[in-house]
Amino acid sequence: MIDPRLLRTYLAVCRERSISGAARRLNISQPSVSVAVAQLEQRLDTSLFARGRLGITLTAAGTALLRRAEAMETLLRDAEAEVALTRLGVQGPLRIGGTPGALVSLVPDAVARLDPHERVSMHILERPDFELTELLRKGEIEVAVATTAIEVPPPDIEERSIARDPFALIVGRRHADIGASISLRETRDWGWVLPQAAGAFHRQIEALFLAAEMAVPIDVIRCDSLLTSKAIVQQSDRVTMLPSGVVAAELSIGVLRAITISDAKVVRSVGVRILADRPLSDLGRRFVAAVEASHP
Repeated sequence: MIDPRLLRTYLAVCRERSISGAARRLNISQPSVSVAVAQLEQRLDTSLFARGRLGITLTAAGTALLRRAEAMETLLRDAEAEVALTRLGVQGPLRIGGTPGALVSLVPDAVARLDPHERVSMHILERPDFELTELLRKGEIEVAVATTAIEVPPPDIEERSIARDPFALIVGRRHADIGASISLRETRDWGWVLPQAAGAFHRQIEALFLAAEMAVPIDVIRCDSLLTSKAIVQQSDRVTMLPSGVVAAELSIGVLRAITISDAKVVRSVGVRILADRPLSDLGRRFVAAVEASHP
């Protein structure tokens, strides 16, 4: 078993990109840092990094160990926080990361299903899809909520698809003349609001235009803020493409409308991702169960 103190030293070396920097960070001597790294390499029977004029360069084994060291640091931090919260009668902490649309679609209903009398510490982070897997691996989040069923997840990631929701053309009151259905090709010259980030959500929207045999619009505002995108559409004649569930609140009060796209159909799947080899905390397990129960 690796001594956690050696991992902490190694983590400092990785973050400072040098032995001397790690020594300053930890307020110990450079020889002590070098000995710790040598002990790790001897214990693991591999080289962890190469030294150069510009600092250290991690080997593949060094990168793998860095990920585990970061996860260990987070685990120890959360263990300390959980004990402190438990003394106060609070469950957690639970850190959830997700893309804007998936968070809106799944998290509010799940939170409503948790025991209303239970005191919890929960942190919800909005991040692009491509960042979520690495945040899971580092232990920065315990559960990721995102678009699913786009591609096969890595072996260390377990993905569960929970809800499906078709994309629709979302318009404001200035498009009151549009009927219940429209061809996407009819919108060729309209002004649009579309996501910027090159994640799963972005790829699905591009697939819709491809299915309709038309290019992505050039009169477009690129915006990764779901709240801002909806506000722009609501207050202008621009349109966007979103799953209907993402705009459920606005649809219910009539400030936005969802128009069926007749010539291109893509259904979004959303769900959760977790680390396959790391058991969930009690609150994490109950949160995931609540997400699944909200969309049977």
